[in-house]
Amino acid sequence: MATAVVVGAGIGGLSAAIGLRNRGWEVTVLERAARIAPVGSGLTLLANGMRGLDALGVGDAVRAEGQVEASGGLRTPDGRWLSQIDGADLVRVLGTSAVGIHRATLHRVLLDALPAGTVVTGAEVHDVRPGPPPRVDGRAADLVVAADGIDSAVRRQLWPTVPSPAYAGTTAWRGVTAEPWRGPLVVAITWGPGAEFGMVPLGDGRVYWFGGVNAPRDTRYDDELAEVRARFGDWHDPIPALMAATDTVRRDDLRYLRTPVPSYVQGGVALLGDAAHAMTPNLGQGANQAIEDAVVLAAYCDPAGDLGAGLAAYDQARRPRSQEVARAAYQMGRFGQQLHNPVAVALRNAVIRLTPPKAGLRSMTRFAAWTPPTT
Repeated sequence: MATAVVVGAGIGGLSAAIGLRNRGWEVTVLERAARIAPVGSGLTLLANGMRGLDALGVGDAVRAEGQVEASGGLRTPDGRWLSQIDGADLVRVLGTSAVGIHRATLHRVLLDALPAGTVVTGAEVHDVRPGPPPRVDGRAADLVVAADGIDSAVRRQLWPTVPSPAYAGTTAWRGVTAEPWRGPLVVAITWGPGAEFGMVPLGDGRVYWFGGVNAPRDTRYDDELAEVRARFGDWHDPIPALMAATDTVRRDDLRYLRTPVPSYVQGGVALLGDAAHAMTPNLGQGANQAIEDAVVLAAYCDPAGDLGAGLAAYDQARRPRSQEVARAAYQMGRFGQQLHNPVAVALRNAVIRLTPPKAGLRSMTRFAAWTPPTT
């Protein structure tokens, strides 16, 4: 049986392991963390991500654990609507709904889809050779999948000319309400000058929220929760109440791969997810693109076929699309959250208000309208 080693047990790595196992590969996942812990915050699985999870056979399990997202749109800090999108229209156009889910919950669903022993924890990878055959710390395999995140050690080793991830100019706080949310909740993203706030209902009744602002890199505060409450405390309801219902917050400087990777494949090694195309979160596509990667990789890599041709097809299919999404996400950040000049903000808001609903819907569904390849 053909063997595959996946480096990294994040969403992309576990999705790749499921897809490759479904295709008949013998898969081992190497995770450097000592144990799999329920960490992270929330995320939105858009229609393309849900189609990918359906192709992997875990879509229904994810829907059962998540919250199907309803109508949403864009607002200003005082609560006025710039645009509204009806959830039923999104489902009608895309064929499936978006799902809000805690990252730890999605991680558990993916882990449960793999046999016990597939994921080996405490296994930090030090040396990867592209082959043939590819090797991981001296161990030969037929295929190596580098899904080890934005600071991928495999990418640094095998693609040394690709610069390290760059700071996008935005720092973001992320939180989840401590208890299920009982009050009214109209899902929206709110844009203010140089700032953004969004919210995602989760399957367990809690609400994931995020707030991003322009800031110098590595800026830190003694009390991050107090700082984000001060930054967004006068924005429209229920933003202050969501922050008040949150006990802890995580803060990260947003980074991305400014220089596109010239190829996602070297020998028998394939880059996947953030290791290949780390992007800003402004389109909500990071996890969704990693799932797409996993589905396409499994579809094109037949364990009994020509692996070189399959990996070439994977690169040809995934690199242009994922890098286009990454560019669009960065530009959306510049147009949306990062825009701070009052005249420019007013002009942008006027353009959005005047955009016909159908045109706005087409813009929102541009990247979510993806269909998995058939095997």
